[in-house]
Amino acid sequence: MRSLTYLAAFETSADKSSYSVFFPDLPGCVSAGTSFEETRKHAAEALGLHIYGMEKDGDELPRPSDAKNIDPEDIEGCIVSPVTVYPDLFRHEMDSRAVRTNTTIPAWLKELAEANGINYSQVLTSALMEMLDVGSLSGKTLNG
Repeated sequence: MRSLTYLAAFETSADKSSYSVFFPDLPGCVSAGTSFEETRKHAAEALGLHIYGMEKDGDELPRPSDAKNIDPEDIEGCIVSPVTVYPDLFRHEMDSRAVRTNTTIPAWLKELAEANGINYSQVLTSALMEMLDVGSLSGKTLNG
């Protein structure tokens, strides 16, 4: 299973009540928390989401730096620690999550469906899967 590890820089707030984290190799990939453990968890979530977004956009992932290759000024006063994610597992979670979508149907049909206890999400999912000729989304991604 593919894993990616990037160095994260953890900073303590001035009053030492919280932490923030950033990834020197991935500008814009940031998070925060009230404890180091919470911030580390949030860092892994942010990293997974950032990589997911880059791959979905077709962007090339930067090669992870090691501590020797990071500008010391960028991480001055930080705790530097590796954070590992499994992009394929993260992509599966993101692509399999339920999302809200807005649809329009005739009022009479809505009333009849509600009177019969119809689950709109289930019906729409089944109909789309049938129309798209996919038996199950397990093992499939939105791009093929």
